[in-house]
Amino acid sequence: MIRSMTAYASAETTGPAGTLSCELRTVNHRYLELSPRLPDDLRAFESQLRERVAAKLSRGKLDLTVRRAGEGRGEALQVNGALLARLSELNLDMAALFPGLQVQFTELLRFPGVMQQAEVDPEAQQTALFDVLDRALDALAATREREGEKLGAILHERLDAIERVVTEVRGWMPEIRAALRTRLETRLADLKQPVEPGRLEQELVLQITRTDVDEELDRLSTHIAETRRVLGLAEPVGRRLDFLMQEFNREANTLGSKSVDARSTNAAVELKVLIEQMREQVQNIE
Repeated sequence: MIRSMTAYASAETTGPAGTLSCELRTVNHRYLELSPRLPDDLRAFESQLRERVAAKLSRGKLDLTVRRAGEGRGEALQVNGALLARLSELNLDMAALFPGLQVQFTELLRFPGVMQQAEVDPEAQQTALFDVLDRALDALAATREREGEKLGAILHERLDAIERVVTEVRGWMPEIRAALRTRLETRLADLKQPVEPGRLEQELVLQITRTDVDEELDRLSTHIAETRRVLGLAEPVGRRLDFLMQEFNREANTLGSKSVDARSTNAAVELKVLIEQMREQVQNIE
């Protein structure tokens, strides 16, 4: 199943490390490019996070943002009771020496070390981070697959249209060759001078060889079959499809350059339009 590289997904989890939310946004890119934004205390897990993402995604520019609810971890603050008690004793001692001395409770809280960040088990942090990440990645993959189905349907429609054009051109070729022979006979007749025996056949063979497109049509049919096969693969196929689009274009250009009939010229133009439409869609496939 093909997958789009353009998608959005998010997930949230609550645990010992607090409430974490993970937001993923992807757009098309030649390779996998990850731009993570993590809370400071989770940056230690960035390397493992990158490996986890690479195991599930192969292409796309991914913006990954992890937030902790409230952005502050205020719920994880705790008071150093021992230090606060010692400061209180010092305040009483100083009050005897300086009767006018007054110390506000909020001033005590600002004293270095009184308010402390509660320690969170690193393993619990990692578990929470990877849990929310995995759920967001699963949701992202589901979205990419749904978008991929739509892209696949568009590509199959264009392949059917290309196949119809190829079939039409094949059907026209006997008539085009006959018209070529008639034109050549008329030109030779206009010379009003004797023509060497076999000259007509030689010229006709030369002209047909120059304008023969059977090989291009055969290759186009082969590319159609291969593209359909690739679209059915379970692995990422974006790069293969991109290469096939180049091959399609090459054959369409050659078909146009060899054309000696308005119908085949128009067919070459139509092929190039269809191929370009496919190429635009392929740019979004993983």
